[in-house]
Amino acid sequence: MDKLVLKDGTKIDLVAGSSLGALQIESESRETMLEIWKKLTDENLKSIRIETPDGLTVGKYEDVLLVSETSAVEGGKVKTSFNMREKTSEEKRLDALEESQEIQDEAIIDLGAAARELAEKGGAK
Repeated sequence: MDKLVLKDGTKIDLVAGSSLGALQIESESRETMLEIWKKLTDENLKSIRIETPDGLTVGKYEDVLLVSETSAVEGGKVKTSFNMREKTSEEKRLDALEESQEIQDEAIIDLGAAARELAEKGGAK
């Protein structure tokens, strides 16, 4: 059985024939499925891979998004399909822009605090 390997090393068993757009799993219960779903965080989806039972990587993906999830109970098991895709170049550029904006905002706050501290002490000498 192939496995989905998340960034943190978590390995999730996949049903045969899974692809990034339809990663299929079977769980013993809804609770088990929810535990797997909770592992699909933004951080864990930054780098994923699909491995064969022999440990051979057959797919490697960066900056993946979970688009949707569909589950059904069949034969006492929860069958789930996770629809994922890699981020577009535009989404990646927007992420980088937002990250640099956060850094800039923090630097401005630090600069403002330093200027206020200097002003309270009577200015630079």
